[in-house]
Amino acid sequence: MTFRGPLTTAIESRLGLLVPLTDARLAPLLSAPGAALPVPTASDREAWSRVDGATREAVLEKVAAERATPWPMPLAHDAARFHRGGDGDRERWESPAFARQHRLSRAAFAATVTADDADLDAVADGVWLLCEQSSWCWPAHDDTFTVHGSVLATVDDPYLDLGAGEVVAQLAWIDHLLGAQLDERYPGIRARIRREARLRVFEPFVRRRDWHWIGLDGDVHNWNPWIHGNVLAAALQLLDADAERARVVRLAIEGLDRYLAVLPADGAIDEGYSYWWNGACRALEALDLLAAATDGAVEVTAELPALVATVAFPHRMHLGGAWYLNLADGQARPDGEQPWHALHRAARVVGDDAARAHAAAHRVPGAPAVDERHGLGRMLRGVTDAAWVSAARERSPLPREVWLPSVEVLLAREAAGSAAGLTVAAKGGHNGEHHNHDDVGSFVVASDGVPVIVDAGRPTYTAATFGPDRSSIWTMQSSWHNTPEVRGSRQGTGAAFRAHDTTASLDDASARFSTELAAAYPDAALRRWNRTVTLERGTHPRVVVDDSWAFADEGAEPTQRPTALHLLVAGDVELVGDGARITPLDGASTVRVRWPAELEAATTVRDLDDPMLSTVWGARLTRIELDVTHHRAARVTVELDTTTPEDPHA
Repeated sequence: MTFRGPLTTAIESRLGLLVPLTDARLAPLLSAPGAALPVPTASDREAWSRVDGATREAVLEKVAAERATPWPMPLAHDAARFHRGGDGDRERWESPAFARQHRLSRAAFAATVTADDADLDAVADGVWLLCEQSSWCWPAHDDTFTVHGSVLATVDDPYLDLGAGEVVAQLAWIDHLLGAQLDERYPGIRARIRREARLRVFEPFVRRRDWHWIGLDGDVHNWNPWIHGNVLAAALQLLDADAERARVVRLAIEGLDRYLAVLPADGAIDEGYSYWWNGACRALEALDLLAAATDGAVEVTAELPALVATVAFPHRMHLGGAWYLNLADGQARPDGEQPWHALHRAARVVGDDAARAHAAAHRVPGAPAVDERHGLGRMLRGVTDAAWVSAARERSPLPREVWLPSVEVLLAREAAGSAAGLTVAAKGGHNGEHHNHDDVGSFVVASDGVPVIVDAGRPTYTAATFGPDRSSIWTMQSSWHNTPEVRGSRQGTGAAFRAHDTTASLDDASARFSTELAAAYPDAALRRWNRTVTLERGTHPRVVVDDSWAFADEGAEPTQRPTALHLLVAGDVELVGDGARITPLDGASTVRVRWPAELEAATTVRDLDDPMLSTVWGARLTRIELDVTHHRAARVTVELDTTTPEDPHA
């Protein structure tokens, strides 16, 4: 049965259809292969002579340096390592596989701008290596071990995942860009591309309609737009203009529709900022492709309210500088080299000037306009987007406060437009979110835009990350978030363990978040645990965290199991009297944390040996543990420190 959601409805309305959108009605709207993807081909020498000079020079320098070096080679024993058990390492195979594709993207760009046969030879080498590679699926996603008992890919039962989608789209963009040149110098190579695309992607995509990432059960995550967008690009270029092409495109539209149908009205992404780029942003880019391939006939992005709202999500999660509020598996200081042009273009389409300004804040004069690590399609789309290439640098908007009810996240700062002073974020939600961490009721405090009371984020992905033992990873546990540990118990994992009665109250004087956490603790016999997090602006701004609680077994024999409030801190921590003085990272203003004098405080230092964490936080994080076992309420305040270490009254 065909799924009909907001995207299909908008397309049918735009086309004035009184009957459902079908393959036959879609086919004549699609531009022919070779004219459907929205960048000029390499044969358009005039267009490519105007390409951004900084990008050209940066890429050609890399291409020249690697021309005499061997191509990266993902190996069988590294692929098997993931399935054999042990450490479940996935980086050993993925790193050379990704490096190979990045090199091919650079070669394709170089062959386009130089028209040099040596660069085209490198393209042919890279294309042939991908066509000879047994599987385009990343080993961490392949079901070969479960289905066939094999630790290596089963070539006649290909699995369509993120990796396969990325490869087929890369080959499609190369075919579009350099097809005429490849035909002349390497006759037959384009037929090989089409053969492999059909066997590995198009046939599985059409034949098997129960892929988990389609979201038939309504549980739709970032794989959906990521894969559907890549399949769409590949179908537009690599399939003949016939019924099969229309069917694949329509199925891609239907799949994207399932994602858009559950995208909340406020545009929030429960996977957080980092995953926005490979989720909602991929949906925006897919609709950009669809609009271009139909010569604007189905340009409907601005007619989809949730998609319009999500364009604002990146700047709404911005703390300041390179720092963002990280939810789930995101990093607080992610790679700054995002495909900002995609956000800039989407913001122009929907008319969001704040989002456009946030993207433009990352357009550094004289720097390359794009990065090949984001994929060839993104690279080509960005470097040929004149508005992005010529964009003047602007300031990020930094809204005073953001409330996203769908994920129960509040972010508030002292004043709009400035990261100076204190910023606080708090979340309710539940513990069954995508890329979930058990963090109901957690909060983050930043000083001058730099997180000081923090969410650690995620470690390097391994087999355990998405397996049954995920909750054994320390960064995923509530014990290592800014949440209570109640009678020695941490929060449960799953959607049943959630916040209740979460509210936000916003005015000029304060931003207040309140939530009830008892249901998140299945083994604590809690009757209630209310947490309120408030940013008080005023003359002396501060963040106040108030906790009050009661147990269902009040009056019974007191338990010996401890109850504690946890604060996870980045920076140098000094316990001082009834609190702590914290020197944050990046030279941000010192912070003073205070708690009731009768509470006993201890610290646990967590040394960080995983680069995914240490590149963000440095060598360590420190957990402050406040023992509240014999109490029924506690208040913690955070403010900028106005004293010095020599002050006798500190």
